[in-house]
Amino acid sequence: MNKAIITVVGKDSVGIIAKVCSYLAENGINILDISQTIVQEFFNMMMIVDMSHIEKPFEQVVNELTEVGQALGVQVKCQREEIFDKMHRI
Repeated sequence: MNKAIITVVGKDSVGIIAKVCSYLAENGINILDISQTIVQEFFNMMMIVDMSHIEKPFEQVVNELTEVGQALGVQVKCQREEIFDKMHRI
């Protein structure tokens, strides 16, 4: 399985989850786990996704998710699971 970690951070507004999840569904990316919180007016979401069935290069998906975030006024980051694990290993 080709897993990735997607994080979404920014000021809360209507439609953030819907837009990000719509992009994922349109590109064959399955959400395996999801957590989201809102602290005062700030939105934070973290997802573990399966990217085994994407037809685009990983880098293109990363760039398109960044664009989705910019359109929503939030920051969207996507990293391969193994990179995320190495960055956060103690």
